[in-house]
Amino acid sequence: MGALDDTDPKEFITDFFTSFMSDLVRGDEDPAVIVDRYHTPDILQVADGHLMDRAKLIAHTRPARKHQTGARWEVHEAIADGDRIAARYTLHFQTSKREGSVDVHFFGQFADDGRMRRAHMLTRSVPVEVSDRGRVST
Repeated sequence: MGALDDTDPKEFITDFFTSFMSDLVRGDEDPAVIVDRYHTPDILQVADGHLMDRAKLIAHTRPARKHQTGARWEVHEAIADGDRIAARYTLHFQTSKREGSVDVHFFGQFADDGRMRRAHMLTRSVPVEVSDRGRVST
């Protein structure tokens, strides 16, 4: 993970979320250590009107560690201006109980070292369709 300068915004967002989730799900470090690696201490994240500070973000990551079995970010478009990124992406996820996809409109601010400082996200669940072979597709 590095600074936003000289990085394609689509790549930056994909790498940020993929690395964060990989460290969280596949590692055995304390979630607080991982959150701090990817977020500044004053992180404020608002998702669909729900505010999460550092403590709430750490608490939110604990269940993901137990239940997440896979995730993939499909970034459709992203633009950067200084330390800010706006992106539209689809998160495809699998947990021990279900799989699905969520469309996300993301507006974020990052520190010089590449850690997230602020994020505002609007999400929408993508309807799941069952194909002729019984497999789930989005």
